[in-house]
Amino acid sequence: MQQPVARKAIVTDTYFGTTVDDPYRWMEDWHGEELRSWVEQQGASTRTFLDALPERAALLRRITELGDASPALSNFAFTGEHFFYLRRDPGEKVGKLVLRKSLNAPELVLLDPNTLVGEVHTSIDWYSPSRDGSLVAYGLSQGGSEESTLFVLDIASGKNLDLAISRTRFGGISWFEDSRSFVYHRLRSLPPGAPETELYKDSRIYLHHFGGDPEQDLPIFGRGINSRVAFTPEDLPFVALSPASDWVIGLIAHGVQNEMTLYAAPVSLLSEPASCPWTKIADVEDAVTDFAFVGDTIYLKTHKDAPRSKVIATSLTSPNLAHATTVVPEGEVVIQQLFISGDYLLIRDLDAGMTRMRRVPLAGGLPESLPLPFPGTLLGAASFPTSGTALLQMTSWTVSPRIYLYESAQNMLRDSGWLASSPIDFSDIEAHEVQIPAPDGVLIPLSIIHKKGLPLDGNRPTLLTGYGSYGINLEPMFSPAMLAWYERGGVYAVAHVRGGGEYGEEWHKAGQKLNKQHTIDDFIACAEYLIAQKYTCPERLAGEGTSAGGIPSGGALVKRPDLWSVMVMRVAVLNILRFEASENGPPNVPEFGSVSSEEGFKGLLIMDAYTKVKDGVRYPAALLTTGLNDPRVVVWQATKMAARLQAATCSGKPILLRVEEQGGHGMGSTKQQVEAELADKLAFLLQQMQV
Repeated sequence: MQQPVARKAIVTDTYFGTTVDDPYRWMEDWHGEELRSWVEQQGASTRTFLDALPERAALLRRITELGDASPALSNFAFTGEHFFYLRRDPGEKVGKLVLRKSLNAPELVLLDPNTLVGEVHTSIDWYSPSRDGSLVAYGLSQGGSEESTLFVLDIASGKNLDLAISRTRFGGISWFEDSRSFVYHRLRSLPPGAPETELYKDSRIYLHHFGGDPEQDLPIFGRGINSRVAFTPEDLPFVALSPASDWVIGLIAHGVQNEMTLYAAPVSLLSEPASCPWTKIADVEDAVTDFAFVGDTIYLKTHKDAPRSKVIATSLTSPNLAHATTVVPEGEVVIQQLFISGDYLLIRDLDAGMTRMRRVPLAGGLPESLPLPFPGTLLGAASFPTSGTALLQMTSWTVSPRIYLYESAQNMLRDSGWLASSPIDFSDIEAHEVQIPAPDGVLIPLSIIHKKGLPLDGNRPTLLTGYGSYGINLEPMFSPAMLAWYERGGVYAVAHVRGGGEYGEEWHKAGQKLNKQHTIDDFIACAEYLIAQKYTCPERLAGEGTSAGGIPSGGALVKRPDLWSVMVMRVAVLNILRFEASENGPPNVPEFGSVSSEEGFKGLLIMDAYTKVKDGVRYPAALLTTGLNDPRVVVWQATKMAARLQAATCSGKPILLRVEEQGGHGMGSTKQQVEAELADKLAFLLQQMQV
């Protein structure tokens, strides 16, 4: 391989008496010509290496075949009569927006980005139909950048209105009753040369009426608009309207922190933003992480004094959480999500890694279970508050996605008929759920998927993945493309490490900040279990982490380099001590901490794999990926780690940097991009494992 050697120029930082050397700080000028040239050469070298792998072509053919076996449906919305979703058919790059005017009506394609001509692919980031289903607002971006521009489509004519609003990342669309006006989230227009860390600061919610100039739209929620509502520059504002209520909910998201601040106001007074009588419902200390509202009542999911969460209710006319009604007390299951559907509050639970659902009558009563067709994951849901019908999409490790209609009057599900069972035969694949002890004795859930009857001879090529941040769970998901791995005798395992939400907020906090070593050690313990139980051996074991999953994967790489054949780090956070200096760094401070405090620094140092790489160590092979349009994890997180590993390792094993020039963090990637990356990864694993 002809990999370019990165220039070293050590910068030494001192944090609270601790010095940290950074030999590749210059890469943080990632728009500069030096890094651009280095990345281009690295990407070309990696591409040549991967294309020459003996299994790569065959794997790509098989993965493409598996991916083309069935259409993929996602991102559902329901207006009480009309059903909307994204559909990607075999051979298409990205999903198109379709409409069914009733359950059995034919699909009507509203927008197909596959037909848009350009050097860079375009994707639908988000969409929101009007209440009467006559219009749909949607966001488009190019190359996986998530830099959405808002458009509105008139469904009857099939044409866009004369409207385009830039800087609408996250969407935040909520429609008024007239279906001719809506609120939306918009970032500031930053002046040239503004620091990247200013990107998400002081965004606002705007009110748009059709026919008006969006540059003159009225800001109605955000910092400096109303003295009743307190914002910091880093807070993100959102507004929720409902056809079942005359109230509007103002939501303040504190970066990526799960706990939110909520306000309420009459919808009729939104047009006077400075004097709008916002009343606070809940603040961060109330630990509210989800809500649903109908009429004058708001239902709140909170983990205050209830680590697995409970549901309480209070009045919107005079909210008082101290005297709130407990609707669903805390139990053994983890309460995840709330929906209003007709006369019921629907509740999504997590029970031993599987989705369960309950409902509670809005008029009062005890929770009762909803029938679900099989143990698995609620992949998607859509409800309309005034309708007794809800749409649920279910899947599992070995069952392809199915779409069901839930009718609250009968408390029953029926198959929509929109998706046939996948023709991909998973009958020979099985999944095991086990619990294994971490070094401190805590039991860590581990999912293991492979072909039935696979000999446990300690020789199986095995891929172990983990995440462990934000309280996010890795739930059972059907991946037809992974059959290409199982067919070759491969084992796929998912470590449900601390920092996720598998057991509620206690599980999250047990792997956060100063507790982050648990996340790394849990991942290592799962790897050791797979070896001890004769699934695999270090020569045929690969680890993987994506995004914040770079903390357990990078941490396990530097702590136990002897344990792995390959480590895969996809668009990963690896130099988190410096993450705060990137555009998406400040919103992530609530989850990871800040170097501005000694406690924050100590926690970040635990998580930072880049600073723990040592010269002369026999590191395993590594595959790092990055997208040049990634708005979430900046490019230099991967480049710095790749350069450091290439310079430090003495194993002679390849350290590859895979570059997606027209890709981002994965959102908005084309089917072909996803399949090519999977083929690269699996072919690299097989080659390094000598399978």
